Amino acid sequence: MPSMNELLQQQVEIIDRVGWSVVHVFPDPGDPPTNVAFTYTVGLTAHDHPELVLAGLTPQIAQALLNDLGRRVFDQAARFSHGERLSDVLAGYDAIIVDGAPNDVLHPGIAFRLYGRDKVRLQQLVWPDQDGRFPWDSGYGYPPHAQPLIANPETLPPAE
Repeated sequence: MPSMNELLQQQVEIIDRVGWSVVHVFPDPGDPPTNVAFTYTVGLTAHDHPELVLAGLTPQIAQALLNDLGRRVFDQAARFSHGERLSDVLAGYDAIIVDGAPNDVLHPGIAFRLYGRDKVRLQQLVWPDQDGRFPWDSGYGYPPHAQPLIANPETLPPAE
């Protein structure tokens, strides 16, 4: 297993080559079952954009989605806003961007180490259940810990 310095150096090399990197975080075996894997970008802070985080999806899917959004930020100077619905990220479903703060579950540690906690802002890509409902909607098809959020559900728009 690489040391923290080696891991940071690997991230810097990827960011220098691509413009951002994607980091996967997996719960430790001793963690409570409510902890889920999550994925986040590192490097968008250098482009004056929040880092993007996504929770509860497989690393392969999460990496593809965050790379798509990272490319938009890096190549097209895209900016996302709180509550923005993105209809071209998930086939057949909308996703929603949520502004928020890191918490005990969703914590972009590598980004904090590279840029400083006070410089890193976060936006979460929130995905719906199979019926198009989001975690803050009544009847959401997954338990609350399946997709932890970085913002209070009362501040989020209802599903249409």
